Amino acid sequence: MTQQEQGKAELSIAKKKMEFIGNVFVETFHILALFVIGGTVIWSAAEEYLAIIRAGHPTLKDILLLFIYLEIGAMVGIYFKTKRLPVVFLIYIAITALTRVLTVDIKTMDWPHVLTLSGAILILALSVTFVSNKNPLFNINRKQQEAPPDSTEIL
Repeated sequence: MTQQEQGKAELSIAKKKMEFIGNVFVETFHILALFVIGGTVIWSAAEEYLAIIRAGHPTLKDILLLFIYLEIGAMVGIYFKTKRLPVVFLIYIAITALTRVLTVDIKTMDWPHVLTLSGAILILALSVTFVSNKNPLFNINRKQQEAPPDSTEIL
């Protein structure tokens, strides 16, 4: 082996080691960030729930906010299990947030604002349908067809 070939081989080994260390750092950052996000969601949901208890009753605004926390928590959990970010959950969160704004503030909104929010919710709902039908990772109908008829598994 010539000196030039030996230098290339050493450089290749060093590059592989650096890539491995970089991958470990990225994976560690993802895990730590998910724990921080998950902990923050739990903390925020608990604070909101305590505020509901102090108020003596929940409002629709409170319930919809708890659904947003639930969806964010589910998204973090799914990412932990699959290492994939479920885009559909982001759209669900957006739909829930817009629905929350619409239902809570509808009495004070003018009709163009109501129509704009309603149109945005419709577009997001259509996006869920498109993503669910076009992407095999999110195709619920295909999973149901593949399941045995007597299956009680939750899809």
